[in-house]
Amino acid sequence: MRVITGTAKGRRLKELKGNETRPTTDRVKEGIFNIIQFDIEGRRVLDLFGGTGQLGIECLSRGAAGATFVDARADACRLIRDNLALTGLSDRARVLTADYASVLPSLREKYDIIFLDPPYQTKLLERSLELISQFDILREHGIIVCESGWDKTLPALSPPYGEYRAYRYGQIKITVCRRS
Repeated sequence: MRVITGTAKGRRLKELKGNETRPTTDRVKEGIFNIIQFDIEGRRVLDLFGGTGQLGIECLSRGAAGATFVDARADACRLIRDNLALTGLSDRARVLTADYASVLPSLREKYDIIFLDPPYQTKLLERSLELISQFDILREHGIIVCESGWDKTLPALSPPYGEYRAYRYGQIKITVCRRS
């Protein structure tokens, strides 16, 4: 698992041991960043189910103004901090060890890009989308990038949020939602 491009290009990121965290594959990550490549520079990013931190770190490497990483697992947050240090991007990042549902109501800023990559066999994706809409933490014209299994159908979002487009990478689906 490496940073694709930017100031930390080629840096190898550490991964968590075991099967609890499923890092985004290189093919899917490249697809995501082809989709959002012009939406990153100078933007604020929220990596809500941080895991290894690779999606937020890729954004920071590509010029994002800052990133907030959230994960409920203390070992995942330690790993994110380690990966930020390895890439020299710690100065523009904040790492929170907390459950997504407790963090979302307490966030005091709005984001331009939100990554949602929770465990596939749960309802965390649907619930986090609902809370993001409820607390309205996405800036106007912001995007939410959701990773799920191909067979997952997302619920209709409340305006001004809406599903924009879905992309398939084998058994993985990337759904991009936007705030109009």
